[in-house]
Amino acid sequence: MSNVILSMNGIVKVFAGVQALNDVNFNLQKGEVHALVGENGAGKSTLMKILLGIYQPDNGTVFFDGEEVHFKNPAEALKRGISMMHQEISLVPGMNVAENIWLGREKRFKKLGFINNKMRFDATLELLDNLKITVNPRAMVKDLSVASMQLVEIVRAVSYNSKVIIMDEPTSALTNKEIELLYEIIHSLAERGTSIIFISHKLEEIFKVCSRVTVLRDGGYIGTHNIQDVDMPALITMIIGRKETKAFEKTQHTLGEVALEVRNISQRGIFDDISFSVRRGEVLGFSGLMGAGRTEIMQAIFGTTQMDSGEVLYQGKQITIRTPQDAVKIGIGMVTEDRLRTGSIYTLSVMQNGTLVPLKKIANRLSLFSNSAERQFFRHEAEQFNIKYASMDDMIGQLSGGNQQKVIFARWLGDEPNVLILDEPTRGIDVGSKTEIYRLIDKLAVQGLAILLISSEMPELLALSDRIMVVREGRIVFETACKDTTKEELISYAFGVADTIKEKIADE
Repeated sequence: MSNVILSMNGIVKVFAGVQALNDVNFNLQKGEVHALVGENGAGKSTLMKILLGIYQPDNGTVFFDGEEVHFKNPAEALKRGISMMHQEISLVPGMNVAENIWLGREKRFKKLGFINNKMRFDATLELLDNLKITVNPRAMVKDLSVASMQLVEIVRAVSYNSKVIIMDEPTSALTNKEIELLYEIIHSLAERGTSIIFISHKLEEIFKVCSRVTVLRDGGYIGTHNIQDVDMPALITMIIGRKETKAFEKTQHTLGEVALEVRNISQRGIFDDISFSVRRGEVLGFSGLMGAGRTEIMQAIFGTTQMDSGEVLYQGKQITIRTPQDAVKIGIGMVTEDRLRTGSIYTLSVMQNGTLVPLKKIANRLSLFSNSAERQFFRHEAEQFNIKYASMDDMIGQLSGGNQQKVIFARWLGDEPNVLILDEPTRGIDVGSKTEIYRLIDKLAVQGLAILLISSEMPELLALSDRIMVVREGRIVFETACKDTTKEELISYAFGVADTIKEKIADE
């Protein structure tokens, strides 16, 4: 009896003359954790959408559990035993956790024609306990952190008892502790015979949890390998099609005058007594665990939320920012952490997303808006930021994650800000696009922008920053020049164990 649960053979998909997939193969064994990797736009999402029945292949076959299948929609795939945990949160904000997990399956909790909320709550609690996930089943999803939402997505995917679970960037919003918990869940599922397709741009975690890896590049099938037969450099070469002979190297930044200073700002229960300044031409990095308060500090500075006390100075003058519009007028831009909810506007085109902020610059002297001027403006942006798209009139959701992020960068930089806040700017982005964004950030600093950079990836912070501050439980607990610190030191402050480690070193 074959151990293969899924086999996709010779898959071809063409969109408006653009070949998204060309003769792609993928097979999955029972109880296997199999990585699917490639740069944004390599064809991973298209292949999974064909598996789920969202798209139909132009050629090729799909065999699942021993027979050829032609799913017409995700509901059919789900019914047969294939579920997906999406990278972008797909929960309903106005429902609680239990309602989201069992959405569409309320019948199982009905008694006398009414839904028994206690039964649903108990079933959710049992599932959460089994997975060792601490989330209140009655909590409204809109009140959860991004990390908690990601955990609920995991729970919902597992709740179907599927034969195959597709996990798309499952650790992108999780803390180190939550990532380790997810690894445990994955191993437990695999031991019970569940097969997992693991899609991730964090290549180091593929070596931790996967037994095999399949690589796609530019819509083509590059190969499938046992994980023990490849190393990191070989995998990167397969993904990008060339050897990484030149790693990113930060340029020496010339620091100018102080562009932005915050003094003793606080937001009750979130962060307290935060003070720092950033100079023109400087990249000031912010390290810390998820939930430490980094994003909330930046949101208060940008006017998304209101601080309770403290003051903000811009180019030496005290300012009041009540809304993001105030921040934009002053010269502050912000690329947010969540590309789906607060970054890309999915009801607008690629061009409209890229020109949303600098519209006034596009208007003529009489303040009349010109569509041709907008198209010309965006065409220049697209060339400058190497944005790849089929048509600027396509919806932005049709772009890869890396290209969406470049459009968001273009949106802010088209307005020529003096201060740019970047919150997890490379989250969910492939190796090639990540390097492009690193070079862009470095170039912006050289041009004199003051940059506030939040990143959960230590190598990223160390590669890009001039100085780094560690935020823990809403306070800045450590500040250092980048050249004077290490990944281990930053982590020790983030976890609050720096003094213990120093004492141990002293004793030795």
